[in-house]
Amino acid sequence: MPHTQSFPLIAAIDLGSNSFHMVLAKADHAEIRILERLGDKVQLAAGIDEARMLSEEAMQRGLDCLRRFAQLTSSLPEGAVRIVGTNALREARNRAEFIVRAEALLGHPVEVISGREEARLIYLGVSHSIADTPGKRLVTDIGGGSTEFIIGQRFEPLLRESLQMGCVSYTQRYFRDGKITQARYAQAYTAARLEIMGIEHALRRLGWQDVVGASGTIKAIGLAIQGAGLGNGEVNAEGLAWLKRKILKLGEVDKLDLDGIKPDRRSIFPAGLAILEAIFDACELQRMTHSEGALREGVLYDLLGRHQHEDVRERTLSSFMERYHVDLEQAARVESKALSALDKVATDWGLNDDWHRELLSWAAKVHEVGLDIAHYQYHKHGAYLIEHSDLAGFSRQDQQMLALLVRGHRRNIPKDKLAEFGSEAIKLIRLCVLLRFAILFHHIRGTQEMPQVQLHASEQGLAISFPDGWLAANPLTEADFRQEAEWLKRVDIELSVR
Repeated sequence: MPHTQSFPLIAAIDLGSNSFHMVLAKADHAEIRILERLGDKVQLAAGIDEARMLSEEAMQRGLDCLRRFAQLTSSLPEGAVRIVGTNALREARNRAEFIVRAEALLGHPVEVISGREEARLIYLGVSHSIADTPGKRLVTDIGGGSTEFIIGQRFEPLLRESLQMGCVSYTQRYFRDGKITQARYAQAYTAARLEIMGIEHALRRLGWQDVVGASGTIKAIGLAIQGAGLGNGEVNAEGLAWLKRKILKLGEVDKLDLDGIKPDRRSIFPAGLAILEAIFDACELQRMTHSEGALREGVLYDLLGRHQHEDVRERTLSSFMERYHVDLEQAARVESKALSALDKVATDWGLNDDWHRELLSWAAKVHEVGLDIAHYQYHKHGAYLIEHSDLAGFSRQDQQMLALLVRGHRRNIPKDKLAEFGSEAIKLIRLCVLLRFAILFHHIRGTQEMPQVQLHASEQGLAISFPDGWLAANPLTEADFRQEAEWLKRVDIELSVR
């Protein structure tokens, strides 16, 4: 992957449930200088119906916003822009349709990230944006569809949680017609308290010294409290109580003409306030400061780390391999062989992108994780673990593709599942074939010196040439490759071995 110095500018786009945001920055060694911030209240979550389908109107609002962002991103090279989708896109069953249209506009890939990955990136953004204190801090971010909680120390998150409550989804549920009553507010508050109960014990067990809020909702509440002369922009218990009495007295969102609350935030303000009051009560907080840095800044720092070889994904896989007792020597042999095979066929098979190499490397490293559960069908156990674990740094799509490569590294290649990746399916099948070749080549696990082989790829297949007489003298490898040719026929790839 290119070094950041070759990227004068980098950008992060956060496709949130309430707002879409973009930051454009200049990367200077390990620091980032923000040059431009753009944002728009798209309220994507408000366009999700009972069947979890995103409406055409909501998609259109999102695409109109992205059209403006595209002016700044279209000229940036591959790898300089990272676009992440959060709760609304996690929820929407037709997200693929929106993503295809968004990618066509922006010219860069869109990844949907899990709630815990969102929490990790929020913490990264916050920890780079505030004073570096030695104690533990509790960070919370109230989004449109989910609320994240992180306890961390300096730059390391120790606990990451994401709860299904947000200011847009709660507005839809409790304040849809704009009326603010005591009963509705109590319902929203109680729903939030119930959500938090599941993580309360874990939060308290770790404890914290500082409390930081990182979202537009928390900032607006702090400004409204300041406007009433009850604080300096932070959120405090006294200010929250005053604000709650004030909005219940006003009774309608249209009347929320208070300092700090922009007109476009009025409709979602009561829901955000109820959630924040629930957080204050559940965690027995007295005050919470605000951080400007959050998800998008975290995405920028994560991008910077990838280019400067501090890729969190490598650390994640190392600890994953350790947890499931992977044979590291075998993993390294398979990885080395798979990547050298890729070098030989990359051009003929159209596998020249950075992500092809990364994905093959990751799959070679973790293809045996399932053995820790059982030898029988271990490729399926491994695929399940990879798809359903919280892997820091990986998008959901990364995990799905990686899981399918592991699932397909022996026996049947899951052709139907791979077909869901559309035009990328054939490339994923080819990566799978290269992984299988490397595994078969090292079937005997380093107990014998292996020969140099020639590989030749064509549109329809792969030809492997061993030195004369070697296969006849090594019947196990010969039988392996004969069987492999049968498996590959099922995905329309012709394997010839001589």
